[in-house]
Order: sequence, then C-alpha cells, then structure tokens
Amino acid sequence: MMRYISTRGGSPALGFTDTILTGLARDGGLFLPEQIPDVRAQLDAWRNLPYTELAFEIMRRFADDIPDDTLRELIRKSYGTFNHPEITPVVNVGDLHILELFHGPTLAFKDVALQFLGNLFEYALATTNAEMNIVAATSGDTGSAAIYGVRGRKRIRIFVMHPHGRVSPVQERQMTTVLDSNVRNLAVEGTFDDCQNIVKALFNDLAFRDAHKLGAVNSINWARVLAQIVYYFYAAFRVQETTGAAQVRVAVPTGNFGDIFAGYVAWRMGLPIDKLVLATNENDILARYFSTGVYSLGDVSPTLSPSMDIQVASNFERYLYYLADENAETLRGWMATFKAAGALQTGITDHACFDAGRGDTAMTLATIRTYWEQHRYLLDPHTAVGVAVAQTCRSASAPMICLATAHPAKFSDAIVRATGQDLAHHPTLDALMHLPTRLNVIPAETATVAQIIRGTSGGET
Repeated sequence: MMRYISTRGGSPALGFTDTILTGLARDGGLFLPEQIPDVRAQLDAWRNLPYTELAFEIMRRFADDIPDDTLRELIRKSYGTFNHPEITPVVNVGDLHILELFHGPTLAFKDVALQFLGNLFEYALATTNAEMNIVAATSGDTGSAAIYGVRGRKRIRIFVMHPHGRVSPVQERQMTTVLDSNVRNLAVEGTFDDCQNIVKALFNDLAFRDAHKLGAVNSINWARVLAQIVYYFYAAFRVQETTGAAQVRVAVPTGNFGDIFAGYVAWRMGLPIDKLVLATNENDILARYFSTGVYSLGDVSPTLSPSMDIQVASNFERYLYYLADENAETLRGWMATFKAAGALQTGITDHACFDAGRGDTAMTLATIRTYWEQHRYLLDPHTAVGVAVAQTCRSASAPMICLATAHPAKFSDAIVRATGQDLAHHPTLDALMHLPTRLNVIPAETATVAQIIRGTSGGET
C-alpha cells in the first residue's frame, strides 16, 4: 500500500484516504508519498488514453486504498462537469502550445483538482460516517473552485477566506453569489498570506482541529497535487504526437508552487520534461530563489494577476524536502530558519529541471496585446505572465507548453487595459453580475475565524 509521510518527520505514515482527510500533517508538515512511482515503462501504453482513463491510471498508483471501480466513478463524476470533451485541451497558438485548464465550472485550473476533491471528500466521509469543516484561503480562484466542488454536499461545511478588495470583482462574485447553507465567505482585511497564516494556525491548534474536524482544500492537500499531475502527462502526449519531440518544456505561472510542483512530480515519475519554467509576477520570491539561491520575504504587491500575489509559497516546502535529500531533520532546520529570519539560503544551486523568470505588469499587458493582435487569442493575465517568461526560456529541441490557468473573462479589466477593447466575456460570468451576494468582512485574526467556525459547527473548544 502507498503510504504518506510528513516533510517534517513527526507524524505517523497514513494511507491515501486518511492523508486526504487530514490535510496538513499534525507536525505542521506537508504529506508526500513515501515513494514516487517510476512509470516510464507505461508511457507508450498511456499515450492515446482519453483524459479520464489516463487520470485513473495515474491516480490508482497513489490512491490504492480506493477500489478501482469506485475511483473510476469518482473521476467520471468529477470531469463530467467540464464543458470540453478533452477536459484540458492543447491549442497551438503561434509556435506555443497552450494547455487550456479553464473548461471547468468556475473557468479556472483549480477546478481540475477541486471537482475531484469534492467527490473524494464525500466518498470518504460517507464510508466513515463523519463530517468535515473545510477551512480555505484563496488569492482568487481556489475559493470559487472549492465552493463549487462542495456546495450543497452532505457532511461538509466550507469557510473560505479571501483578502478583502484584493481579488478581481468576478472572482469575488463567483464566491459570494453561492448562497448554499454550507458555504461561508470571509473577506479578511489583509493579504492572502494573512489568510494562509490563519489556516495554518487553526490546523496547528490540534485540540481545535480535532474538535471541529477541520479539512483542507488548499494545495497543502495532496489530492490537489495528484489531480494536477494528470494534465502534464496529457499535454506532453498531445504535443509529442504533433511535433515528434522527445521532450517538452512547460511554463507555469505560479504563486504558491502547487501547480508547478505537480509538474515536478510528473518529471520524477519519468515524464520527458526537459524544463519546468517557473513564472512569477512582481511577487517574485520563487523566481528570486531559483536565480539567487535565497528564499526571502518581500512585501506583497497588488498586480493584474492577483492569484499570484503571494510571498510565502506553502508548497515550496515539498520541493525543499527533496532538495534536503528527503531528510526531515534538515528540512525542519531550514523551515525554522525561514520562520525566524524571513529568509533561507540552502546552498544548493543545481535545480535539475527548473528554470525561472519574472513577468511584470508591463510585460503582462504587452503579451496580452501581442497575442490578440497577432493570433486573435486572448490570454488572461496569469497565463500572460507564463507566456512572457516562456519567451525567454525557449529551446529548439523541446517545444514549449504554456499552462492557461484561467479564462480571460475572469479578468476583463486587464484585457481592456491591454487591448483597449472589451473583448473578454463568458455567459456564466456575465450572469453573476445580477445575483445577490453574501460575505462577512473580518479582521485578520485567527480568533475571529475560530469563533465563526464554532458558531456554525457547534462545540466549545
């Protein structure tokens, strides 16, 4: 059986289902599989599988405590909500290959993981006759995708925090127009990092966590990473079959390191990725690390790509664990240094499959404008960051795949600013402008969120 261990080495190993229900390890670390399977011998057999079958073949190697027929059904239900038959199609735009990840119900890549996680939670809770209070932080798209994944589901309540006034108007309305009784939207007077710190504080209060049966949908939850691994394989296969290339490069706009970490796992599994190109906006803690070797905090700057306006990338701990040669003691020392000093220097300069760059606001706007004028293809600002950085990291032998993480209609103001035209619309989003909303504006205090959870779910702890 596949077992999952904490990056910090202080929690017992768990099976897949228990890992998913636990979310954050009890020692404050993040779960990883004890071993990452090598699937190079299976690649040729998998190349022509439809998306759902490919997802099954990959996921069953990590989720082996779920019966095969049940896992197939969970996958079928999860991707039956997408509006494209390929789920995550690859579109050729100029000499780039755009992996469109926005065909789910909230038009963002988070749907790929959170539709699956919602069904997975419902299955696991039903088998154990348990309930769950999901606590989530979002810089934009995780919140709505998580809400749409669990709205109206039995045994689940969800509390989503977003930084008040720091997400796009459409992103806010996607969350706050959901009025199901099991959904609470909390607008925190602070940054995404404040929201994320509250989540971690609640999970690290073990008595509160146990009393209120907390669950996680942020990318600290391994199931988020697992579901995202699949589309790296799918995209690589599509591009290889049209180009004949032996390897591919993949550009990933990222703030929290979760999406690109899924690509790193795919690389470790044997997928022929030449380079993972990490792209950040002005909030460039990750790009700075890969170029300087120093992981150091800066101030959060609001940008046109708000889902990436993050300084502390929670999933980076998973990568640091591998940099530490899977030594939990070394990892704990690094994290303690970072917590105390706000900076960390690992002394490691060889990052195998990674390259990195920064796409600022001017580059983002120019990229959106250029791709519209030259190709009549609209990029959302996050995707534009990835495309802008990809242009500086090209290879003649490895075609470039760029992850399109959201539909441009979610950021119509940025599209108008880039092109001078109101081009980005989607009927689902246009309809939100006329719906009632519900949210609570709260201070950036863990105690306030804890009190709201107590009042909603009951209990005294």
